[in-house]
Amino acid sequence: MNLDLTQKTAIVCGSTQGIGRASAVELALMGANVTLMARNEATLQQTLTALDVSRGQTHRYMVADFSDTESVKSAIDGYLAEFPEVHILVNNTGGPAGGPIIDAAPEQFMKTFEMHLINNQLLAQAVVPSMKKAGFGRIVNIISTSVKQPIVGLGVSNTIRWAVASWAKTLSLEIGKFGITVNNVLPGYTKTGRLDTVNKLRAEATGKTIEEVADQLKAEIPIGRFAEPEEVAAAVAFLCSPAAAAISGINIPVDGGKTGSL
Repeated sequence: MNLDLTQKTAIVCGSTQGIGRASAVELALMGANVTLMARNEATLQQTLTALDVSRGQTHRYMVADFSDTESVKSAIDGYLAEFPEVHILVNNTGGPAGGPIIDAAPEQFMKTFEMHLINNQLLAQAVVPSMKKAGFGRIVNIISTSVKQPIVGLGVSNTIRWAVASWAKTLSLEIGKFGITVNNVLPGYTKTGRLDTVNKLRAEATGKTIEEVADQLKAEIPIGRFAEPEEVAAAVAFLCSPAAAAISGINIPVDGGKTGSL
């Protein structure tokens, strides 16, 4: 099975923590040149030092704030002007605050839509020409299992995540003939800062301890535990590999079997 990404260049968004960071590390281990993209330059520099260079790779980073689409566009345009070759794009950014959908202000939907779908579109438009030229491209979007089964208390996130999944499916139909695949990885409950925040909110809303909330969630997962970021990253990395060339337009849950749909 060909998992070799030597001489391939990957851009990984939100890559200084959690699943994004784990994905960047995994892609580097597979031989890719990795360009990190996030808003904090200090943590970008720290993450850069953790990436494997045993195959002579060159790793870089871009500073961009995903709450500002102009920041993202400026960063990617500047990067491509200097380093135009990109084979892999991993779209990943933090989710919005939780809460019932009926209480959400219209502005929350717009902000989240821009952070996720619009930024994904800007980045895809920027890098797809290079992928077409190479005859090889991988776009992987890290979304959520809410694409298949809405998560109670995450109304805005549920709505926008589904929109991103539909965008990705449409894109996969348009650019597959160029050797470019587009897929979505759907993390379930994963040991990240995002899960800590959600568990804290649930604890406050129910009067339970954070430990009690966590135990209740684990009881709903067939494997009986939360996923590790590295386990989600493994799915991301496989979809980026040459071996996954015939897999496109799909949603892959990495959730320990929790999602109740096929």
